[in-house]
Order: sequence, then structure tokens, then C-alpha cells
Amino acid sequence: MSVAASPYLDPARAVADRVDDLLRRMTLEEKLAQLGSIWVFEILDGEHVDPEKARARLGAGIGQITRVAGATSLAMPAAAALANEIQRHLVEETRLGIPAIVHEECLHGLVARDAVCFPQSIGLAAAWDPQLVEALASSFARQLRAMGAHQGLAPIFDVARDPRWGRIEETYGEDPYLIAALGVAYVRGLQDGADAPVLATGKHMVGHGLPEGGMNRAPAHIGSRELRDVYLWPFEAAVREAGMRSMMHAYEDVDGVPCVASRKLFTTTLRDEWGFDGIVVSDYAGIDELATSHGVVGDLGSAAVLALEAGIDVELPSTAAYGAPLAQAIADGRVDPALIDRAVARILAVKFELGLFEGPYVDAQAARPPLEDDRALARRAARASVVLLANDGILPLRDDLRSIAVIGPNADSARNLLGDYAHIAHIETLLEMRDNPIGFPVPDDLNLSDELEGRSTILDAIRERCADGAEVRFAAGGAILDASDAEIEAAAEAARGADVAIVVVGERSGLTLECTCGEMRDRVELTLPGRQEELVAAVAATGTPVVLVLVAGRPLAVVAAAERSAAVLNAWVPGDEGPAAIAEILFGDADPGGKLPVTVPRHVGQIPIYYAHKPSGGRSHWHGEYVDGSNLPLWPFGHGLSYTRFALYGPELDRTALALGDEVAISVEVENVGEREGDEVVQLYVRDEEASVTRPVKELRGFRRVRLAPGERRRVTFRLAAEQLAFSGLDGGLVFEPGRVRVMVGTSSTELPCQADVELTGEAAAIARRARYLTEVAVS
Repeated sequence: MSVAASPYLDPARAVADRVDDLLRRMTLEEKLAQLGSIWVFEILDGEHVDPEKARARLGAGIGQITRVAGATSLAMPAAAALANEIQRHLVEETRLGIPAIVHEECLHGLVARDAVCFPQSIGLAAAWDPQLVEALASSFARQLRAMGAHQGLAPIFDVARDPRWGRIEETYGEDPYLIAALGVAYVRGLQDGADAPVLATGKHMVGHGLPEGGMNRAPAHIGSRELRDVYLWPFEAAVREAGMRSMMHAYEDVDGVPCVASRKLFTTTLRDEWGFDGIVVSDYAGIDELATSHGVVGDLGSAAVLALEAGIDVELPSTAAYGAPLAQAIADGRVDPALIDRAVARILAVKFELGLFEGPYVDAQAARPPLEDDRALARRAARASVVLLANDGILPLRDDLRSIAVIGPNADSARNLLGDYAHIAHIETLLEMRDNPIGFPVPDDLNLSDELEGRSTILDAIRERCADGAEVRFAAGGAILDASDAEIEAAAEAARGADVAIVVVGERSGLTLECTCGEMRDRVELTLPGRQEELVAAVAATGTPVVLVLVAGRPLAVVAAAERSAAVLNAWVPGDEGPAAIAEILFGDADPGGKLPVTVPRHVGQIPIYYAHKPSGGRSHWHGEYVDGSNLPLWPFGHGLSYTRFALYGPELDRTALALGDEVAISVEVENVGEREGDEVVQLYVRDEEASVTRPVKELRGFRRVRLAPGERRRVTFRLAAEQLAFSGLDGGLVFEPGRVRVMVGTSSTELPCQADVELTGEAAAIARRARYLTEVAVS
């Protein structure tokens, strides 16, 4: 087909003109095909495309292909070659030759067989380093495009305030500002970090992180102001600050309306108010749930109509509702055909912008992972994510230790260091789905035979780092969910007489039944699973000092275990380079500088507990504590220790009165007053002392991670705009109100020594939209 005869093939033409030309040529069947998707294995025969299956499933084209790498056991070059085969069929064997968008998962590393697994998102959040997150996302983008993929289903902008929910490990924590800062960095890295763009997909709009009972996909009970000022705010920032090009709905309902059917969310708010012009994709099988989980319609055709009217453009991971059921709804006159054209036009526009028509193929042999570079970046990320929660001085470990006991179910497991969006975790899930009553059509050749080959463990790294002649004893002490008396006794015996016992306990992330954290793995308790609390107690009873290392995707209420330990190190889910990074920090080759992105509770009964509560919250009036326990967290948001010490001085403000349109420069001096080089995260919080609606007792409004040599002193300046102090007022609209605001700078949400007041002046004013979301920070 020539360019002259088909203007949509001419790259010199405007995207809108190309879309109009192609749309006019399409039949209804071809349009509906663009709204849908297929799992890659639906058209495979072994490692290659089955022509008959392809003709049957792709005859009219397709919108998206689901996980060429993430749903197979193919090496990356083979996955890239397969993507080329699929595109060649679409370009050469369909009437209009429209390529597909290939999407993959890339939350904490590309979900592909050969790819390096980076720290899970909750650990990346603990690094408090947007530049690091952007560098990781840029690496993911290069790999995605090299493999023939064009969209990553990340990052997650869920504000997570219930750690019972297993997916908390996939989030950047409890605070909307921290989430926005890291999420915006991720979007920029993914969309701008490769030679060709990769669509970033904001997940999950909205409220997924505060589900009823902490149970996945359960309803979210969120007020309208909180919804706008807390839960929607990071998504808005990503759209307006970083130009995010794709969005995904949340599974649950908010105030009785399933998100997937919410026109208010995906048309009024997202497009009309925020100016979003990308595509909205369904979460996997989310449209179906309107007829199943939510029960608001009785059939898939009605579900398709609701989703389409709401603004959901693409159905993932495979076409169900947007296929024959939607075609029947059109035939019955239940849907306006203009809605079909609207969604198809959006999809085609993105495909033209991605350059798919000009470059549908990749060099498959070049699709090899940059292992050395990725491993170095993963090591840096794992090192930055570790949080030292407590330390009586035992850390860093001395080089002259002669006997070290390494204990615990996570000490010698490479698998348990990987998050729930690692390739191995998703293959485990597909295999479970094949073998359970669902009978999911997963290929027989899918396997996990050598997924863990070459991956090291924490035990390996400690042995490698120990001084020559040092004895390293090991005992697992049982598994994550179970242990025998004999296993616990053997662990205590291994610890007895050692100089120190490094006890590595926690959880296993994933989506299958043996996992304790991750998607669909919600918990009723927040203590260590199984008999691990007994294990820690038995080791501590020997009198050997305990260094507790937590490997877990959620904050754990480990009051008793922490009291028995000389130091507590939270390593989160650190990925492939976690062992080396942890060993470096244990032995003082690196300094811990991470900070908590979530509040750590003492007991599950405190949930939800978060630092930004309202003035009447956070305590039981009027005595304060619970009858049977403290109301305070075990460790607060923003907390994290170092091997050195820091002092803060100030603040200095360049003005104390602030009108709408103004900004204030807030400066503090931070000094390393210890004897080692180290990192400190300087944090800015604000509190609105006078407002027409209740406001949080404090809110994060800026931060910067700073590295200082002993005796070094640097100046950190935050430039806070007046409009960043606006909020949803009495009528629900964004408003700037006069009054007094306290600004507070420190090293955690509870350690804020530098404080001052700013007076907001002028008349109360409605604000149509924010121009600033993130605070500019300079270090000099």
C-alpha cells in the first residue's frame, strides 16, 4: 500500500490527519480489534507464532500484545524476535497493517527472564532519591524498546495506608508528596529515557491502597476532599508535571462506584480537568468485574458499555468484554458508535506518536541486557534503600569477629529477595493458574528450571565479606510459614557462642499461595509470619547479640523481636544485588542512609496509622493511649539512622508573609558532626494552623538526600510556592486561604528542630489549577 494512496502511512503528516485518514478506512470489526488485546501465548506454537492461531485472533488487527517477555520463558533476544514475528504478521497479513503496542511489566525491573531484578518499589521509596528512580526507569526504557515493547505498566501512584494489603510493597509508601516526587521521576525516566519513547502507565486510579479490611480489591471508603488532596494528587502531578501518557483504573469501588465505570474519574477529572490526552487501559480483566465482583450489570456487553462511556480505551490482558459482547451492544443500539471512534482515535494517535508504523521491528540480537551496568545500578539502589531502624553500637560489625552465626529463612534464599513483580514470581503465578481449577491456558513449555541460577544470597555475601579465618555458621531455623522445634533448636545452637547472630527474617513476596506479601497476599497480622518470632527469641536467649535483618515488602510490627535485638536493619525486598549491599552496610563498607516511607505500627490494631493524620486523630481522647497499648508508632515516617551524626541549623526564610503568586525560600544548614561520611535526608513539612476545613497535623512538602564528609556543612534551600499550600475547601474546590502556616525542617516526621511561621496574606481565592506540585530544592 503506497503512501500516496494511504496518507496515514506518511510520517510527514500531522498525527491528527493520519488518525482521521486511518479511522475513515476502518470497518467496525477493525475498530473493535484496536480496543482489545491478547496474551502472547494465545498465538504461539512453541517459541514462534502459529499462523493459524494468528489468523484467527489477529485477522482484523489488535490493539495490544500482553507480555511477550513477561509471560514466556524466552531469553530476551528470542522474545524480541517473537515480537518482530507478531508485528510482521500484523503489518503484512492484515488489511490495514496496523502494528500493535507490546506492553510489559517493569515495576522494579523489566519482567523478563534475563533482566536484573531491582529493589521493590517500597525499598526504592526508602532511598528518598528521585534521581535514582529516574535512572532506573531510563534503564528499563532502553530494555523495553530493545525488546520491541512500547508500554510499561508502571509506576504505581497508590497512597498506601494499610500495610495488611499485600500490594503495599509495590507502592512508594503512605505520603502523596513522596509518591508524586518519585513517580514523576519514574515517568520521566521511562518516557524520555530511551532513543524512542515508552509509555508510562499510572496505577491504580484511585484509592487501591486503603481497601476495606486491608483486602485486595475491597472497597475504599474515602471522603471527597481526601480523595482529591491525597489519593488523586500524585496522579495529577504525574500528568501535569511529567506528561504521563497512559493510565490504569483501580479494581475497587469508591463510594459505591467501581473505578472502571467512573466517568467522573476518567473523563471529567482526568481529561477535562487535568488535560490528559493519552490512553486509559483496563487493569487485567477489570471490565469483567463489573458483571462479576461488583455486580452492577448482568452481562459483559453492559460492562463494556459502562467502561467505554467512562473513558476506558483498551481492554487488557485479553479481549473479552470489548469483543463480541460490545459488538452485540452496538448492534442492539446500547452504545453510541462515536464512543468507539473516540477510543480508537486515542489508541491510533499513541501508536503514531510511538513511531510504530515507521519502525515496527527491532534488532533482536541487540536485545541483550546490559548486565554490568544494571547490576551496578541495582547495587546502588539496594544500598540506598536499606534503613537502619535501631542500633546500640554493634553496627558496623568489627573486622576482627571470629565467629558469625547467620540465621533465618531469608538468609540463604535468593528467591525471597525478589519482589512480586519479578519474572520468576509471575511465571510461578501463571503455572499456578494453569494447575488450579481455572485451567488458565499457559503453554506446557513454560518453566522455572534455572531462573535462580547465578543469584547470590545474603549468606553468600557475608561469607565472601568476612575476614579470612572467620567462622560463619548457618541454620535456617525453619521456613517462612513453618518450622519444627528441632529447626529452631538447631538455629539456637548455631548462635550459641558466636560473636554475633545475624538473623534474617521476614516474608516471601509473590502472588502464589506460599507467599506472604504481594498482590493478593493480604494479612490479618503484621507480626513475623510462622514461627519466626519464636526463632528470634530462641537465638536471643543464647546471649549472643542479635542483628535483626528484615526482608519484607511491608512494615512489620516487630516490637518483641526489636527489643531482643542490638540492631535492626530493614532491607525491604532488595532484589538481585541486595546480598552484596546488605553485607556492605553490615560491615561498614557503606553507610545506611535510607528513611522510612511508611509509618511502622506496634500492632495491627493501630491500622490505619500514618503521620499526616488530622488534629483530632493519632490518639484516644482524652487519655491518649489505647487501654491495652501505645498509640504511638514503633518507628515514625521519615525515620532512619546512620553510622555518623548530623546537626541542623536554622531555618532562614527570605520572607514571612506570602501572597498567592509568591514563593518563600526556606534554608537550613546541615552538618556532619560525626566521624564517617554519610547521607542525611533533609525533610520539609508544613502545617496549616488556620483553615476552613480540618487539615493534617503536618504534610511533607520537600526533601533532599545529601551526602556529607565528616565536618562538612552544606546549605539546603527549599523554594515553596504559595499555591502548594492550597487545598480542597468547603465547597470542594481548590482554594488558597489566608492564615498562619508552620514550616518545619528536620530528619524525620518527628525530628523537626528547625521551625518558623509564615503568614498567608490576601483574600481567600479559588484556584482553577496548580502550576506547581513539587518544591524546588537546591544544595550549596
